Amino acid sequence: MENENTEFNQPNEREDENFNKVPEVQNSTSNEDATETCSMSPKAKRCHGWMSLINVLMLIGLIVLYILFFTSKGDTKHNPNATAPITGDGQLKIAYVNTDTLMAKYQYAIDLNDQLKAYQQQQENSYKQQMTQFQNDYQKYLKEGPDMTLSQQRAKEEELQKRMQRLQSLEGELALKIQEKTLKESETMTRAVYAFIREYNKDNQQFDLILAKSFSSSPILYGNEGMDITNEIVEGLNKEYTGLKDNKTEKDDSTSDQSK
Repeated sequence: MENENTEFNQPNEREDENFNKVPEVQNSTSNEDATETCSMSPKAKRCHGWMSLINVLMLIGLIVLYILFFTSKGDTKHNPNATAPITGDGQLKIAYVNTDTLMAKYQYAIDLNDQLKAYQQQQENSYKQQMTQFQNDYQKYLKEGPDMTLSQQRAKEEELQKRMQRLQSLEGELALKIQEKTLKESETMTRAVYAFIREYNKDNQQFDLILAKSFSSSPILYGNEGMDITNEIVEGLNKEYTGLKDNKTEKDDSTSDQSK
């Protein structure tokens, strides 16, 4: 922590040095003349101090004018035909979607989460069964080993050693398999969400920018509730997903009838 504080304070010291040098690097002819006049005065130090103060005040004034000029252009305007406000110069329409709410209410996301949990449990159960079988065979060998010949013991120990190595590598393989499936299925769902939002935007509000708002990872600290289109997006996504599920069920039933 001491090192971090030291590194943090150093830039401030440099900034203070540069700030104090601002009046000295001004290129104005009037400043140079004034500096020469001050240097010839018996009260040179006091004169230089006044010049530094004047330059600093001029710099602050320019900054204030800059801020006022640009913030005055950013007043929010409202379009009565849009659910979200128009910002900037009246041409940029912005909305946002709360992804936490979307993931909690989107049925596709809910079903996918259940499927992935079931898949993970299946893989873990398979590994546990193999590990249990190995432990049982090992305990059996410890009991029957003394009655075996030396060659039989060596063969059994080699077999158990290979199975143990296989189980150790299998644990990592199953974890990677679960991770890859999760990423693949999540990407498929994300693409479906993006595709729906594009179509929604084309057919409805035609926003210029739709942001993602999340409690854990979003850069958005505050958003006007009038810009929130989460409920509309979730409703449309669920309607689309239900339709796809119904069509799939009908196709599966038709295929099953034909096979009979």
